[in-house]
Amino acid sequence: MADQKTIIHLRAECPSLSLTLARLNVSKPLEHRSALTPTTAKALLDAGYEVRVERSTQRIFDDEEFAAVGCPLLPEGSWTEAPADHIILGLKELPEDIFPLKHTHVQFAHCYKTQGGWADVLSRFPAGKGTLYDLEFLQDESGRRVAAFGYHAGFAGAALGVEVWAHQQVSDAEFPAVSPYPNEDALISHIKAVVGKTGRQPRVLVIGALGRCGRGAVDLCIKAGIADENIIRWDMAETAKGGPFMEIIESDIFVNCIYLSSPIPPFIDAKSLASPSRKLAVVVDVSCDTTNPHNPIPIYSINTTFDKPTVPVEVTGEPKLSVISIDHLPTLLPRESSEAFSADLLPSLLQLKDRSTARVWLEAEKLFKDKVATLP
Repeated sequence: MADQKTIIHLRAECPSLSLTLARLNVSKPLEHRSALTPTTAKALLDAGYEVRVERSTQRIFDDEEFAAVGCPLLPEGSWTEAPADHIILGLKELPEDIFPLKHTHVQFAHCYKTQGGWADVLSRFPAGKGTLYDLEFLQDESGRRVAAFGYHAGFAGAALGVEVWAHQQVSDAEFPAVSPYPNEDALISHIKAVVGKTGRQPRVLVIGALGRCGRGAVDLCIKAGIADENIIRWDMAETAKGGPFMEIIESDIFVNCIYLSSPIPPFIDAKSLASPSRKLAVVVDVSCDTTNPHNPIPIYSINTTFDKPTVPVEVTGEPKLSVISIDHLPTLLPRESSEAFSADLLPSLLQLKDRSTARVWLEAEKLFKDKVATLP
């Protein structure tokens, strides 16, 4: 028993269209990122783990890249039939369903902050005697997340925000669908080009500018050539007085990058949007606390997608106002964001075989049990 390998099963985020309609429910549309890369999978194999990888038509890394480092390839969606002692690794939340979950799952589940439907999601784990290790809450000794997509979320969110703003300056048509970029250089070149067509630069206000996400948003603006005086950097000190904030209303683009841990006054609301001094045309809610009852941007109610990136907000006067609320923004740069995230996560993954004693996993399991205890 002591020599038994720990088996990690990397599930596909987007099963192919050839699967049954029931299987189609396990997909995350347009999700190209991966919790493991061929590089980190090889590191786990070299450390004595067994890593099995579901085939994926959407993942940025080809199946053959994993096979080349020694990972057996499995059918998409096959995690449901895997033995109960296999650890199921993924990124985005599982689809809505009711069958009990028997495995240990490592993923983002979005059910620990009383989000909409949280109890239905969480209750599936104790129902099947499974366990959830939520990637959002894996922390190091100082309480900082061991791995996060925050930087690339902010980077991609700001890029789309600037692109939508530029589109508004030259067209009344709805902003079209977007696709992932092969690399950062291609994205930056495109953003510079669309801004150049407007004849001016936007004023961008970033809240949460000192965090990973906010730094990514600011870096995008800098790399896109936006002048420093047009990049407004706010963090906790600037928001301590409580919103709504007219400084947001008087900017062209607002990028929200905060980590919402407790109720706060709204940053903007319907009353502040009615101000005649409003210049605000695009809100990018990178934090995407759409279903959180304390969402500080209570002007929209749905998540947007890469197919339909914006949702309009009913406002009086000009300019028109759009919200971007895509909850997997880093997939705009899937290879780079996956490599960065997986490299940061690797030291913790290497402790999975010792999870009964490893601090990061002990704390994650305790948090899971504490949250399960709050189920109605």
